[in-house]
Amino acid sequence: MDRDMKMGKANLEIFSETLQEMAETNRDLLVVTSDSRGSGKLVPFAQRFPNQLVEVGIAEQNLVGISAGLASTGKQVFAVSPACFLTARSLEQIKNDVTYSDNPVTVVGISAGVSYGALGSTHHSLHDYAVLRAIHNIVVCAPADNFETQEAVRQSAAADHPVYLRFGKRPMPLLREDIPFVFGKGRVLQEGEDIAIFATGETVHPALDAAALLSESLDVKAMVISMHTVKPLDTELLAKVAAAGTPILTVEEHSVNGGMGEACASFLLQHGFHSRFRIMGIPDEYTVTGSQQEILDHYGINGQGIAENAKQLLGISGENK
Repeated sequence: MDRDMKMGKANLEIFSETLQEMAETNRDLLVVTSDSRGSGKLVPFAQRFPNQLVEVGIAEQNLVGISAGLASTGKQVFAVSPACFLTARSLEQIKNDVTYSDNPVTVVGISAGVSYGALGSTHHSLHDYAVLRAIHNIVVCAPADNFETQEAVRQSAAADHPVYLRFGKRPMPLLREDIPFVFGKGRVLQEGEDIAIFATGETVHPALDAAALLSESLDVKAMVISMHTVKPLDTELLAKVAAAGTPILTVEEHSVNGGMGEACASFLLQHGFHSRFRIMGIPDEYTVTGSQQEILDHYGINGQGIAENAKQLLGISGENK
């Protein structure tokens, strides 16, 4: 990790704190959970606002249906459940009750990606970007740090249409707060002209680590973008980078199929760009079991692995460009 980067809290803690701040003045803000107030860091919310939390038990489909019903009456609803179950078991309810019915529910997938680690593939959420990108009328966002989380929660509460927020479990380093956060607009955290690394969610921090390694060892200047919104994609920024002829590397804690990388590739190809391009994510194979970091290390989704992929994309080796 960059030695100057300070450690913050887990994004879920900021999620809970932000909800509590808003609930103080908004009695219409409701949280609906499926036996997940503990893992969602919502125990303090429940203690302070017991009449603004609805517990449905382990019944994710009911969770989404109830949330949609409450939102249809004008409530600001956050439906919170582990991402692996919420975007699989409850997918029909998300599609029909929330997005197609245009009920402005914020669907919150917690412990996403491989956050559950050793619990295995049943608890991994490596499909959520793909399935939700294929469903109309929903924003898909994976905040990278505490600042992006706070802003995403506030903007979700104010949204007139459905939103999906994706959170992991571990504490996150603090990134820059001087760059505005807006759904659908990537944040350029570091400028560079040799390669552009588009990362989302918890992969933004190792992307910055990779940029530091590339600069120190090879004098390669990497642009690093937090592409927090997978849908709608910031195609304006993507086109600007591609038009400059900059090679593009995408990184995500998701399957290489159907995620942010494929969304970028589809846009670039359909709009006549032919940039050198590579997707990093979880490959289409039987996923290994281990802690979150062990799994990410296995697939090279860390500073060293991202830097190595950047070198391969650039076709360089050795100690200098």
